[in-house]
Amino acid sequence: MKINSRRIATTLAAVSLAGLLSACGVGQKVDCVTMSNEVTKISQEFTTALSGAATDPKAIETASADAGAKLKALAGKYDGDLASAINDLANLFDGMKDPANAATSAGKIPDIQAKITKACS
Repeated sequence: MKINSRRIATTLAAVSLAGLLSACGVGQKVDCVTMSNEVTKISQEFTTALSGAATDPKAIETASADAGAKLKALAGKYDGDLASAINDLANLFDGMKDPANAATSAGKIPDIQAKITKACS
C-alpha cells in the first residue's frame, strides 16, 4: 500500500492547527491568539506549497523546511513551555522532509497540543 505523503502532511497541518486554536483560552499567560494566528499562516503556506508536490518531488521537502524554519523563528518570540511546544511543532514539520516520517510525526501531535494547552492556560 502506497502512503500518500501529501495527504498525510496536509492532515498533520490541519490537526496541529485545530489543537492550537482550541488551546487558547481566556486568562492565558501568553498571547496565544497571536501565536495561533502565526501558526495558522505558516500552516496555510505549507499546505499551499504542497500543491506542487505532484509535479515537483522536492516540494514537500522545501515546504517542510520552510515551515520548520518559520516555526523556529516564531518560537524565539516566546519562552518556557510555549517556546518548547512551538519548537516541537517546528521539528514535526521539519521531519516531514522525508515522507516516510509523516505517519510517525502524526503520533506526536497530541503531546505537542497538550504542551501548548498547558502553556496557554
